[in-house]
Amino acid sequence: MPGTMRQLGKRRTSLSANLKIGDHHGCCRTPEEKELFFPFAQDSLVKQWSSMHNVTERNQEKSKALPRRSRYFLNINVGGKSFQITYKMAARYPITRIGKLAISTDPMKKLKLCDDYSVQRNEYFFDRDPLIFHYIFHFYRSGVLWIMDELCPTNFVEEIEYWGIHLKYSQRCCRILFEEKQDELKEYLKIQRELEAELEPMEQEEHFEGKCLGEFRKAVWNLIEKPYSSIPAKIIAVTSSFFVLISIVGMTLSTVEEMQHKSGKAFMEQLETICAVFFTSEYLMRLISTATFQKFLRAAFNAIDLVAILPFYIQILFEHLDEGDELYHEERHKMESVGKLGKVLKLIKLMRIFRILKLARHSTGLRAFGFTMRQCYQQVCCLLLFIALGVFTFSALMHSVEHDVPGTNFTSIPDAWWWAAVSLSTVGYGDTVPDTVLGRMVAFGCISFGIILNGMPISILYNKFSDYYAKLKAHENETSLTLKFTKKIRFKARVLKKLTECCSGDGHAATEWGTPRAT
Repeated sequence: MPGTMRQLGKRRTSLSANLKIGDHHGCCRTPEEKELFFPFAQDSLVKQWSSMHNVTERNQEKSKALPRRSRYFLNINVGGKSFQITYKMAARYPITRIGKLAISTDPMKKLKLCDDYSVQRNEYFFDRDPLIFHYIFHFYRSGVLWIMDELCPTNFVEEIEYWGIHLKYSQRCCRILFEEKQDELKEYLKIQRELEAELEPMEQEEHFEGKCLGEFRKAVWNLIEKPYSSIPAKIIAVTSSFFVLISIVGMTLSTVEEMQHKSGKAFMEQLETICAVFFTSEYLMRLISTATFQKFLRAAFNAIDLVAILPFYIQILFEHLDEGDELYHEERHKMESVGKLGKVLKLIKLMRIFRILKLARHSTGLRAFGFTMRQCYQQVCCLLLFIALGVFTFSALMHSVEHDVPGTNFTSIPDAWWWAAVSLSTVGYGDTVPDTVLGRMVAFGCISFGIILNGMPISILYNKFSDYYAKLKAHENETSLTLKFTKKIRFKARVLKKLTECCSGDGHAATEWGTPRAT
């Protein structure tokens, strides 16, 4: 009876939960089995557990959910950053790279569209800029391509061309600003290339390799073309500029009446001969030492050098012809030819004024001014057009209101051109003035137009000239510092070489001194 009570005390907590159809063991279990037995309703609540069990199940759940998610999303990795774009959104733009990736069913074509593919993650890898791809990703989501000001135009255009997206998908305001910035960048790069070409020396050192007397010609070329290469090169550059100034001063003084007497004229001729001989020797040194003859003839500075020395030799030739014609001065036509030769000779002597342009070879300011004029030729031509327009307009107006005045100087429109040009330049000589009220009103309009016209290009030309001059000067300083640093390295190398030779020579002498001579 006590055993029966003990068994009743061990009754199950649920009677219906223990009942199974076809279960014949539930009613005849031993007490030990009954203690280990769980009801059917609670059996599923108890699971075996280990330290890696939950991790394994979690990975299995993820692996089951991954194919289901990848069925709708396109996994993209751009430069290490992951993005997910739905196939439906990407397929709206089938021409783009990602659109082709979304609609393509051929695995080989997909591999050609991307840089790499991860089978485990079902992810397409692209080795591109992830920062710009944020805007590409936003384009697929919204259908609008946004452009930020801080982006580099060249890099942005390269990226969107890779992804197959046209700039027309951007907003019109953004596209206009972007195209303006792109044009400014192209113009800036063009000017930079031309400025580098201006700074680049005409002959490189490798051009002399394999040429006849290559080392000698290179040394001569560096001596006359690179003032910062050595101290003798600086002396030659300073001497050349000095002779240019002396030649200009001599040409100026030769027109003074006090210098027209015989002794002064002979002194000026001797000075001109010395300058011409120096310029000729300088030109011949450049011609002999050049590595490319055709490039030498096309250079602007070399053409200036040739123009600087030609008047001297042409003058000698014409004077010789003049002396030959004087023997037959009885004939009238011979005397006329002598007069014509004299006029040509004066014109040729005037060509010596171009020698001052030789200073541009060693003057950074003159080179910057010439480069500014070449870059701003459109603005300069536009300015000249406006000046011509103003001259013709105001001269016609002045003639129409002043031609009836007795004793007026505005008898015709061409006669009023000089007045209009002087008034537009705001110089105002005062040699020709209007007399009527209407004429003075026209003159006031002409002067006002000239003030506005003169103020327009000054800022543009000055800013560009300052920029180009600063760049040329910086390149000049950089070149001089590089040459100085190279000389220091070469000096140290020569010193070390001499010390090594001395040490090796002392050691060799000591060895010979210690070795007994054979008798």
